[in-house]
Amino acid sequence: QVQLVESGGGLVQPGGSLRLSCAASGSIFSRNAMGWYRRQAPGKERELVAAITSGGNTNYADSVKGRFTISRDNAKNTVYLQMNNLKPEDTAVYYCNAGYYSGSYNPVHWGQGTQVTVSS
Repeated sequence: QVQLVESGGGLVQPGGSLRLSCAASGSIFSRNAMGWYRRQAPGKERELVAAITSGGNTNYADSVKGRFTISRDNAKNTVYLQMNNLKPEDTAVYYCNAGYYSGSYNPVHWGQGTQVTVSS
């Protein structure tokens, strides 16, 4: 059974920073690509924020390039999303996922999500 557990969400002022963490079950982590999606409003589709291959190659949504950084620690079975210079439009539920690359990143397993709210 694959388990992904996110943490680190919360309320932050515009311009602030947060780091999200996602702890993954050991049987899948080191072999899988990992990613973060977000849903900005109920009923809106989830969008890819960032993804990272098992070897550490990354890709980002244009809206977060230069502000967000995805990384992974295979020894700790954890993937991170460092979010800097946060904007109100970054408010969303953020979901960790494990997946694979086939041309682009494809999520397969999902965490339960963590709320990030950017507001003054």
